[in-house]
Amino acid sequence: MIKFRDRGARGHARRGWAESWFSFSFGDHFDPRNIGFRTLRVLNEDIVAPGAGFPAHPHEDMEIVTYVLAGTIRHEDDLGNNGLIAPGDVQRMSAGTGIRHSEHNPSPDERAHVLQIWIFPDRRCLDPGYEQKSFPATEGRNRLILAASPDGREGSVTIHQDATIHLARLDEGASVAHRLEPGRGAWLQVARGIVALNDTEMREGDGAAVEGEPELRIEALTDAEVLLFDLR
Repeated sequence: MIKFRDRGARGHARRGWAESWFSFSFGDHFDPRNIGFRTLRVLNEDIVAPGAGFPAHPHEDMEIVTYVLAGTIRHEDDLGNNGLIAPGDVQRMSAGTGIRHSEHNPSPDERAHVLQIWIFPDRRCLDPGYEQKSFPATEGRNRLILAASPDGREGSVTIHQDATIHLARLDEGASVAHRLEPGRGAWLQVARGIVALNDTEMREGDGAAVEGEPELRIEALTDAEVLLFDLR
């Protein structure tokens, strides 16, 4: 079964310095039919204005993954981490027992386009942690790239959950496939372009929850970029 989440059905917020779309309930946007999907709790798309950003704020008991599509984000936290997240970078922050962080767009003239992902950890009260790795587009096209996993295999960042996140940058006409083990679910998020998921068209901003399908086949109808979550 594939349940599509149309981009136009997402929650939307405009703060003046940022514009956001919420695939699931978040903040003031409450959608009781879309609280999350399995262990995936938050999937936000943010456009952050030049020189603006999210001031220091706390989190706990959540695996927070940031993926930058365009522009740059500066991250600072109370663990002493301070650095830039560029396009193709995947950052994982384990909030655990508690962490404070801020995120700002340091550019004076370029907007930042960011995906913010929250995944429930497999246990509470972990030690807070931080990790960042780069997956540049020049190093892999037309294949699924493992960006996050519970054991950090294949150079991925490590998340404290039985879940994986794959990236795929696809040229028009290219396709990839992913086997879904019995009892697991998948979420596909289209970050750019147009794809067909098992022959059904999806466009930038669309998502889909997949259960009970043995295989996902993703074909690029234009140049495209997708994120694929495999979830317990």
